[in-house]
Amino acid sequence: MLRNKLKDYKIILASGSPRRQQFFKDLDLDFEIRLKEIEEIFPPELKREAITNYLAELKAAAFDGELQDNEILVTSDTLVWHNEKALGKPKDSEDAFAILKSLSNATHEVITSVCFKTSTKTEVIFEITKVTFNELSDEAIAYYIENYKPFDKAGAYGIQEWIGFVGVSKIEGSYANVIGLPVDKVYQYLSNLA
Repeated sequence: MLRNKLKDYKIILASGSPRRQQFFKDLDLDFEIRLKEIEEIFPPELKREAITNYLAELKAAAFDGELQDNEILVTSDTLVWHNEKALGKPKDSEDAFAILKSLSNATHEVITSVCFKTSTKTEVIFEITKVTFNELSDEAIAYYIENYKPFDKAGAYGIQEWIGFVGVSKIEGSYANVIGLPVDKVYQYLSNLA
């Protein structure tokens, strides 16, 4: 449906995330992937969605001056916000363990910002989902890290994996957002372009 509406546009997804790429396939969109290495550093005073908005725009800014008139670039950034700090991707197993231990028996926010950039304008949307974990035993955390190696995931977990099934007791908001993209909002935004 959306593919027909956007037939005059070329959608470019600037994300190496297999999960985001799969979402775009599941939306039946024709798109191409263009990747650029970006150093994901944000000003320390930023909080919550201000961080993800900033990083999504930073990723899009790497394409300044490169987009054709009919191209729509999509970039995004996801983080876990917990105890007044941003939890990104873990550096190693120890870091992953510490992150998951901090999320155990607590509620955190998963925030994803999506930036849409054309040759003439840039717009950012974001979504916040609250996720509550049961108490996670050290054994369960170690098992998950060893078997699922969540080093490419914000907050050191994938909700669609084992730990999401056994550890998550409650979600408030978009499930897809926790995986890495607020698909319903992306769909609405792109629908309104056509």
